[in-house]
Amino acid sequence: MKIDSAQLKFILENTPASQNIMLVGRHGIGKSRILEAFFEERGEKVVTLFLGQMSDPGDLIGLPHLDEATGRTEFMLPYWFPTDGKPVVLFLDELNRARPEVLQTVMDLTLNRKLAGKSLPEGSRIISAVNGGSEYQLTDLDPALVSRFNIYEFAPSVEDWINWARATRIDSRIISFIEENPELLDGDENYSQENLERSPDRRSWERLSKIIESFTELGELHQPMVSGIIGDKAAAIFFEFVNSNRVPTVAKILEGDFSKNQELLSDLGFTDFTQLNEAVYRWLEKNSSTAGAEVAKNLVSYFEWFTDNNKKELQAHFASLVSAERYPAALNYIVEKAPELYKKLLDLSDSL
Repeated sequence: MKIDSAQLKFILENTPASQNIMLVGRHGIGKSRILEAFFEERGEKVVTLFLGQMSDPGDLIGLPHLDEATGRTEFMLPYWFPTDGKPVVLFLDELNRARPEVLQTVMDLTLNRKLAGKSLPEGSRIISAVNGGSEYQLTDLDPALVSRFNIYEFAPSVEDWINWARATRIDSRIISFIEENPELLDGDENYSQENLERSPDRRSWERLSKIIESFTELGELHQPMVSGIIGDKAAAIFFEFVNSNRVPTVAKILEGDFSKNQELLSDLGFTDFTQLNEAVYRWLEKNSSTAGAEVAKNLVSYFEWFTDNNKKELQAHFASLVSAERYPAALNYIVEKAPELYKKLLDLSDSL
């Protein structure tokens, strides 16, 4: 049975630490991110080990050395092994990419919570992740090892990702695009990676967001760069979407006659406005040094339009974007040219 993010969190909350969990799923769907966020919020340390990158058991259990006091050979503890007595969450990623000799070491770890004779602190958890699909180079897992795990197929929904994307401020153009094209969030499940061509996944959309967030508009020069992140096919559809002119340009809103151009706002949906709100900040970040009093006046009118049309959620979204780290020039412009607006935004931000 497939589980989404909410079901995974419920399982994590209610599974005893003594029972191991195995998550089966495609790469790039957020397995490690969700685990780290969940346990760190509870104050539990997560140690991630990429077993597919380990060449021999020594990478996992540490190297042998001679104890001169006893004359016996012992294993030096690996860098990650907890020495403070506090329990850890040991996340064994890429379990089915590990070499057979590494998997033999994992057997004792999953059954007895021991590694080369050293016990993990009481209450420690073991969670593994395996990649499923014919596109991966995988190692067959011993049935005896598999039997030591509770196994779940993790398939987070598009809604899961959209909620996360909004909370982490992924570029709103990407969020709007995925809402209308959900099949492109994870790309083609049967996609062949021959010739190193790209197909989008959740990681690639996050990388794309970090690149395009500083660009008010996307043009021909941007498309090859975007194609290298999400692939030619997805990039072509994405550019057609963002350049469809459904959302009015910031120049029309801030530089034109707002009393006339406000009609362009009446047919926009929530996600359209989140895209426009972010575009406003990006435009101010780029043009604040030359923007005059008319821009400030239109900016205030744009914000007041939300009040006049009972768009409280959009007011809150606009206020949430106020950031000296992300948009320092835009923030300085609002403080200097529209101080009353800045006070309203500050009050709203404090109430969020």
